[in-house]
Amino acid sequence: MSNPMSDPNAWATAMNNLGMAPMNMTGPPLMSDFDQGLGMMTGIAPMNPMMPGLGMVPPPPLPLDLPIVKEIIHCKSCTLFPPNPNLPFPAMRERPPGCKTVFVGGLPENANEALIVEVFGQLGEIIAIRKSKKNFCHIRFVEEFTVDRALFLSGYRMRLGSSTDKKDTGRLHVDFAQARDDLYEWECRQRLYAREERHRRRMEEDRFRPPSPPPIVHYSDHECSLLGDKIKDEAAFAEAVNVLLTWVERGEVNRRNANNFYSMIQSSNSHIRQLMSHKAAHEKELEVAKDKFKTALSGILAQFEQIVSVFHAASKQKAWDHFSKAQRKNLDMWRKQAEEIRNMQNEELMGIRREEEMEMSDDDMEDTHDPDDSGPVAQVEALKEENDSLRCQLDAYRNEVELLKQEQGKNQEHTPPQHSEEDTIRQQQLTFLQQALQGMQKQLLKMREEKKQREAELEKSVEDKQQLESQGCGFWELNYMLIWYSSLIDSCIDVSVCSSSGIISTFLHVHPFGASIEYIFSYLQQLDTKINTGQVGALLGRLPCTFRQELTGVGASLEKRWKFCGFEGIKTK
Repeated sequence: MSNPMSDPNAWATAMNNLGMAPMNMTGPPLMSDFDQGLGMMTGIAPMNPMMPGLGMVPPPPLPLDLPIVKEIIHCKSCTLFPPNPNLPFPAMRERPPGCKTVFVGGLPENANEALIVEVFGQLGEIIAIRKSKKNFCHIRFVEEFTVDRALFLSGYRMRLGSSTDKKDTGRLHVDFAQARDDLYEWECRQRLYAREERHRRRMEEDRFRPPSPPPIVHYSDHECSLLGDKIKDEAAFAEAVNVLLTWVERGEVNRRNANNFYSMIQSSNSHIRQLMSHKAAHEKELEVAKDKFKTALSGILAQFEQIVSVFHAASKQKAWDHFSKAQRKNLDMWRKQAEEIRNMQNEELMGIRREEEMEMSDDDMEDTHDPDDSGPVAQVEALKEENDSLRCQLDAYRNEVELLKQEQGKNQEHTPPQHSEEDTIRQQQLTFLQQALQGMQKQLLKMREEKKQREAELEKSVEDKQQLESQGCGFWELNYMLIWYSSLIDSCIDVSVCSSSGIISTFLHVHPFGASIEYIFSYLQQLDTKINTGQVGALLGRLPCTFRQELTGVGASLEKRWKFCGFEGIKTK
């Protein structure tokens, strides 16, 4: 029953249309990326073998838009004719897990086992063939993906040789078959995969499990002597103390070894001095680091001040007129950004200083021992600090007057005569500052006199107290004198308010764009630590002719700022 092959590549063409490698065929494959060793296309990720029903990796599915072309397949003993492509695909049963066996029905009556091996042996290695007398058989392959290749032949019409006899023809129907051997092998593989997965998880858990602590040795005289030496060693102290704690909790202490345990506990107590020395060294390193940070921050602030001074100098008329409009806009934007960054850095530095002052004040409160003398002494110290702040404020006024004089002289040399109105305003400002300077000098002299009076009253009250104590006066007389003295000190509240208003006026005059109440409060707190934000807000509200509150910014950046408006009345005249 030999028949010459009219198209030797027909079988290869049919198999390659589904990505299947034909066996025992010659000729180049139609799909170049087919891997002969793996039996599937390269570049395709393998499927999970734990999925039920999949023991091996099947060939990748074809795209839906790619039509499957079935052609005539010529074999040595038979010819396979493709089915009508317009007919629907025959119904198939669900694929059993680990299926390696197929059912082949519609065989010709004269078909034998050799013919079946010739046709289906090219798809893959066959384990067994069980042929029935009723024109069907069961074929069991070695690999699971070979079943998909065999399903491709479903619907083909087989003809033996060139005979047209009905017994030599038949229409093949290939479908999945359920076999106990396939199910048993699949279950064995699943159990193997489960064991491997459990082993892998156990290895992962062992790898991430923290190591067990070392066992604690049992007590003995030899181990006790070794432990005493370890406790004295700083490197092995932690481990040795843990062993000592375990022994004590176990109840190893008795009358015979009580002295040994006492010596070890005493050595543990002596280790406290070493810990305190280490702590002091670390605190010293922290203080050095803080000092370095403060020094570096002060240098940064100084450079910020220089940059802001450059922007202010560029904003003056003799330099400002030479810039273009775009350059002026950039300079103005840069100046505002530099001022905002400088203010933020200033607030940070002031916050550090406030923390240091609070720490120093806490230390001072701890150092005071006599509660009866703390009130008057604190008032005198406050007066001294206020006197120093007024002196610094006076120096600032003098420097500002000198700067105004210098600017006025330069403007007279370089400014044309049409700026007479601006000169008049500056002259009025200079006069106003001179009057304020004279008032501050008078206030300073008055504060010095009050300071002397308070010191004299303090000395007198101390002498009276000593006399009362020596004479045995009662508690009520002493309390009455203290109340009288506190009333004398409270009489200087108006003077402190005046000094605070002068300081705020100078501060806001230096900041022409205004400042927030928190910024003003942080500046005043350096001079008077007892003042709070509410007092500053009340003081600014009491002087509407000198200070004015304005809203700046848009939306979320809206901010309330206070500005100095004492010169506006002079400008409008």
